[in-house]
Amino acid sequence: MYFQSRHRCNLFVRLCLAHALIFSALLSGVSSAQAAEVLSLQKAVAEALLANPGLAAIEARAKALAELPDQAEALPDPSLSLNILNLPLDTLSFSQEAMTQIQVGISQALPYPGKLALRSQAASQEARAAESDLQEKRLQLVRDVKTVWWNLYYLDRALEVIARNQILLKQFVNVAETRYTVGRGLQQDILLAQLELAQLSDSTLRVQNRRENEVVRLNVLMDHSVAATILLPASVDETLLTLVSATVLQQRAGAARPSLAAQSERMGAARSRVALAKEDYAPDFKVGAVYGLRSGNNPDGSSRADFGSIMFSMNLPLYAGSKQDRAVDQRSAEWAGQKYRLHDQRNRVASQVQQAMIDYRRASEQAQLFQQEIIPQARQTVDAMLAGYQVGNVDFLNLIRSQTTLYNYETQYWSALSAANQAMARLIAAVGEENIYE
Repeated sequence: MYFQSRHRCNLFVRLCLAHALIFSALLSGVSSAQAAEVLSLQKAVAEALLANPGLAAIEARAKALAELPDQAEALPDPSLSLNILNLPLDTLSFSQEAMTQIQVGISQALPYPGKLALRSQAASQEARAAESDLQEKRLQLVRDVKTVWWNLYYLDRALEVIARNQILLKQFVNVAETRYTVGRGLQQDILLAQLELAQLSDSTLRVQNRRENEVVRLNVLMDHSVAATILLPASVDETLLTLVSATVLQQRAGAARPSLAAQSERMGAARSRVALAKEDYAPDFKVGAVYGLRSGNNPDGSSRADFGSIMFSMNLPLYAGSKQDRAVDQRSAEWAGQKYRLHDQRNRVASQVQQAMIDYRRASEQAQLFQQEIIPQARQTVDAMLAGYQVGNVDFLNLIRSQTTLYNYETQYWSALSAANQAMARLIAAVGEENIYE
């Protein structure tokens, strides 16, 4: 009785020390987090939107295309000409012959009315499409940042759970050794606990490797050094909100998704080019004026009068069968292609919305199940197993299994929470706005 009572006392003391060590380790992690700069989700998104070079490239392209409509609507530059006509080569005299003159002229090409407006309209539609592409890229960038950030958060929590279980298993090893020393335990209990510790160490290495890879991905998205350290907050709001209906989400995606707006503008630009190709059946014009300066005198002694000329020309679309007709067919086919792309894009958006919604609801339900039912029950099982082990009613293997099961459930909870938030990020990007909750 003395040894049994003493053993129970020692076991209780060791477990209390184990929990104290866990609490101390967590406090140490929190204090180190406070000392370093913590990267919140909002800050990561803001830094990526500010510095990501891929986004900057698309923004520069949108700015460049925004300058095209005014250029397309402007008339071609006029032409200035300077000519010397009928200069006698024997004397190179400007006054010898009456027809010798120095001409200064100006001419202007005039596209058929409506052509410039159609060119400008097509350029404006392409510019608006580029602006929508920029908005789409922002959505994708935010989605990617959130996805990687939540991966990192899950891996941090997984490392935390592993560390907590390592401390407890070390105490179990000490308990098993004590029981073995007093003749109440088996050596296989010690070996089993040491094996579980080794497996946790292997899990730590694998999770740390995954975390390092995710850190590189997030640093690249924020345009930081790939080797920069990233420290996330130790806790976040774990609330998972309820979504609006699938019908409402699809309607909002159809109205708000930038990729659909961009493709609609491209289809409009293709339609404008069809109209422009049809306008090419009409001729373009060119007008001009020339002033001819003459030197010398007439036979009667009077000064020679200067000449003035007015010019008008137009192109003749005589080969419409091989040029204009083919151009109209080409532009019509391009318009049809853009129309089919819009239809395909609508289908893909609808699919993205539906899949992200399904993933969010599944992960949310799974996270709530772990948090509200499975993990509390698993903890009660560990406590019951531990109490039974203290009095010799439960073997060491079942105690280890119950603790390992709890560790797996806690890790799966953080995985489900991360998956739900990642699905939420995908859903916001698929819909095109953050107004997706009831």
